[in-house]
Amino acid sequence: MNDIIILAIESSCDETSVAVIKNGREILSNIIYSQIGIHKKFGGVVPEIASRRHIDKIDLIVEQSLEQSKLKLEDMDAIAVTYGPGLVGALLVGVSYSKALAYGLQKPLIPVNHIDGHIAANYLAFSDLKPPYIALIVSGGHTHIVDVTDYGKYIVLGRTRDDAVGEAYDKVARTLGFGYPGGPFIDEAAKLGNPNAINFPRSYLEEGSYDFSFSGIKSAVLNYLNSAKMKGIEINKNDVAASFQEAIMDVLINKIIKASLEFNHDKIIIAGGVAANSRLRERLKEEAKKHHLEVLYPPLSLCTDNAAMIGSAAYYQFKNEKFANLELNAVPNLKL
Repeated sequence: MNDIIILAIESSCDETSVAVIKNGREILSNIIYSQIGIHKKFGGVVPEIASRRHIDKIDLIVEQSLEQSKLKLEDMDAIAVTYGPGLVGALLVGVSYSKALAYGLQKPLIPVNHIDGHIAANYLAFSDLKPPYIALIVSGGHTHIVDVTDYGKYIVLGRTRDDAVGEAYDKVARTLGFGYPGGPFIDEAAKLGNPNAINFPRSYLEEGSYDFSFSGIKSAVLNYLNSAKMKGIEINKNDVAASFQEAIMDVLINKIIKASLEFNHDKIIIAGGVAANSRLRERLKEEAKKHHLEVLYPPLSLCTDNAAMIGSAAYYQFKNEKFANLELNAVPNLKL
């Protein structure tokens, strides 16, 4: 069978990324331009600024990605793009650009769900990974437990009912006076703190539910900080970070292990920006070992938003001829 080469574009939030992927498993190039430095001073992503920066950079990133892959646009078998979920203006930059490329080159256009991309990042990291398995997707905008039955075929067992994990991390980090994005700051501070110093609530919801709710713990942290301030009690930020993180981990790990055992899977994959969290990796591996489960997660470079993961997911759609026409639009609230 001939090799399938896909050029993929990701612009769902504040990273402009373009990758060239071979057969869904091999990265020929993966260029990422991150806007974190720009949005840092605002304490979060400003959608209008993100969209404008994508427009400014996308030509250059495509050029750099092709240069790194040592291929030309004409060598591509298809063009893939994230069309949701994400910020509507940011998504539209990638979608419009991809439609123009596909039309000009007369190549198929592949629409990719961003969450599907996060799952597929593991196919780039583990060449022999095949479904079925259980996936935990944890990022700034998403928290899902998914039964992956085949490539691109999912049964969503649980999702967050309010804040995503990454969102809760950002809000708590901001309140503690840490920088943006909050995840890495909380992770580092927690290593210096006592995870049992403060008993923050764990929300497991109804019996048997795989859904999540993190708004309660976020409020509990804010209430604790306000109360300590009013009473003149000195706050140990490292203890707060460690105790907050431990409460989050207890819930995530409890539910993902339970799902693996209930649905009879021996493999767990974690994906998304929060998959970079050192405590999640460490604790999940420890707990999984007790139940003889294998845990896989991609390298840090493939945890955050990138086009390589979009190109990998697109390959399996290409094989099933799941293409889009030129009426493709951005879907900011797209579900898995």
